[in-house]
Formats: sequence, C-alpha cells, structure tokens
Amino acid sequence: MSTAQEVRHSRAYDVAITLGLLAYGLVHLLVAWIALQLAFGKSSQEASQQGALKELAGQPLGGVLLWVVAVGLFVLVVWRVLELGWGHLELRRKVSSVGRAIVYLVIGVSAVKIALGAGGSSTGAQESLSARLMAHTAGRVLIVGVGVAIIGIGCYQVYKSITKQFTEDLAGGVSETTILLGRIGYAAKGVAFVVVGVLFGWASITYDPKKAGGLDTALHTIKDQPFGSVLLTVLAIGIAAFGAYCFSWSRNARH
Repeated sequence: MSTAQEVRHSRAYDVAITLGLLAYGLVHLLVAWIALQLAFGKSSQEASQQGALKELAGQPLGGVLLWVVAVGLFVLVVWRVLELGWGHLELRRKVSSVGRAIVYLVIGVSAVKIALGAGGSSTGAQESLSARLMAHTAGRVLIVGVGVAIIGIGCYQVYKSITKQFTEDLAGGVSETTILLGRIGYAAKGVAFVVVGVLFGWASITYDPKKAGGLDTALHTIKDQPFGSVLLTVLAIGIAAFGAYCFSWSRNARH
C-alpha cells in the first residue's frame, strides 16, 4: 500500500477531515449570521466568507480560531487532492473535487491573511479587477463568461438539492434531518451563485465594475429588492442550514 493510501485509511486522516468540515460549516454559519444582520440593517461586516472570517477574528481567541479554520480547510484541500489521485472517481466527481479544493484553498488562504492582519476587502479587489477587464472588449467577454460559469455552478447546486445528489458524499445511514438540511443548504447556495453570476453578466453589459461583486454584492442586491429583507432572511436561513449540514457531514463523510 502506498504512503498516500495509508494516509487515506488512517484514523488521524478521518479526524482531520472531520475538523475541516466543522470549520467549513462554521464559516457558513457566520456568513448566515452576517446576512441576517444585513437583512435587519444591523451589519457593518462584509457578507461573504472573508467577512465571516473577520467576524471570527473579532471574537475571544479569534486569532487561534482562524488558524484552526485555516488548517482544517487546508486538510480538506489535501483530502480532495488524494481523492483525485486515488479515489477512482468518475469525471463529474473529479471536476467537483477540483472545484471544492479551490474553494477550500481560497477560504483557507483568506483565514491565514486575516490571522496575520493582512486581509483586505474582497469586494474592492473584485471591482478593481473588473474595471481593468472592462477596459477591453475581450475582458468584457471574459466577465460574461465568468458570469455564465457561476450561474451554471448555481444551477448545479440547485440540481443537487432537488435530486439529493449530495448524499454521494455521505457514508452509512444518515437521518432525514441531515438530508433536509442538505437540500435547503444547497438550494440556498445555488440561488446565491446564480445572483452572483447574473451580476457579473449585467456588470459587463452596463460597464459598471461595482456590480461585478461576489457574495456580499449579491446579498446587498437581494436586500435592495421589494421584500428584500424577507428574501435575505430566507437565504440566510438556507446558508445556516448548509452550515449545520456540514456538521453532520463531518461525522458521515465518505472518503
């Protein structure tokens, strides 16, 4: 048995994945909390993963918790890399593993930056990059392409919710509550992705870099709609459901 395979079958590896998924769930719960505060006009924090990490940094022992979250997410990156190399996955799941590894890595790096006091605004950086791209026709086409890709990811998240495809990630028997949380959570994440993708496309069409934001911009856009506070509250509950699902997933992860 190779070293990588030995790692995958070790007790320490199981524990590390559990801690990583708990950290991932915590980030989503914090995003949901910030979104809920935004719905009631009480939030000054960026409603995104980076904003969630900054919220965590402001808590007692926040610096320590940020490092724990970062390490946990980096473990999840290793999990997906080992899964790609030795998991014998079909193409669809390989693509999913790559995407997940990138997400875990980005959030983990953000946690490290904030722990070191170097975390800036992700929204500002996105606007700056979008402005440079919009100065060229090819750049605007690229932004539209990114928007379409993000919408596709969002639709896939909703599809996973409807078909319960996410249960492929779970090992053994799981409760109906876990499945319900997963369905609500993936649907909420899908809606958020679709809104972000639409904003990217609209920003390119209107030549407005400020509209090409991430999750924070999407949630503020929802807040500004008729009955926006109600819609944002529902979405916040959905994101919280995904965070709770991650806690259950951590105990039943298939790997």
